[in-house]
Amino acid sequence: MNSCDKQQLKITAAKVRLGIIEGVYNAKSGHPGGSLSAADIFTYLYFKELHIDPQNPKDPDRDRFVLSKGHCAPGLYATLAQRGYFSVDELKKLRHIGSLGQGISAAAGMALAGKIDNKDYRVYSLLGDGEIEEGQVWEAAMFASHNNLDNLCLIVDFNGLQIDGPVSEVAGPEPIDKKFEAFGFDVQTIDGHDFDAIEAAFARAKTVKGKPSVIIAKTVKGKGVSYMENQVGWHGTAPNKEQYETAMQELTAALHELEGC
Repeated sequence: MNSCDKQQLKITAAKVRLGIIEGVYNAKSGHPGGSLSAADIFTYLYFKELHIDPQNPKDPDRDRFVLSKGHCAPGLYATLAQRGYFSVDELKKLRHIGSLGQGISAAAGMALAGKIDNKDYRVYSLLGDGEIEEGQVWEAAMFASHNNLDNLCLIVDFNGLQIDGPVSEVAGPEPIDKKFEAFGFDVQTIDGHDFDAIEAAFARAKTVKGKPSVIIAKTVKGKGVSYMENQVGWHGTAPNKEQYETAMQELTAALHELEGC
């Protein structure tokens, strides 16, 4: 990845983070922390990795993305808006009636369908580190490995926090890498905010044959907003007016700094 491409990804990720705060603030509810931690992953997927076309969203040969980490809908919607699927103004309607409205099991099914139909598309799914405490995740992982779904790539947003506190204290899913290895996955662990590392991980995943892949992305909950970073209380809390203004000022300043480089 050249420096210009990386800079543009950083700028886009900054805009995605602004969209997350805008959406959650206007909804007066939602989940900013995990959306902010996954913003760089969303950005890389939709602007570099996925074979998609916003002008042809139902292309049968497109790559598929499934948001298994459902609480991060604000992050996905903010990314889709930047990618051109709908107007950025729509983000202000998050969680409103008439506005935009599951997981690894669906992704595994899509990947199997692609194999059966001899399609070349790939399927990606983002999971949360708290989410993987659920049994359904491991049933789907076993299914994916048993069916040799090498067209399936999972990403775990490993920010270490969930609604009830640190994941290590709630149910202790670690070691996450060893668990996925035991379930037959090719496993990589990366810095989820480093676009070079993200690019390398997705490139390697494409070369894996005969087994599904998982990228464990270590991230910072609330990334980009100083008072939200690594604070479990921002898992599912909307900012008030003062907090919203502070967050937007910080993110806008970061964006301007990137654009000025």
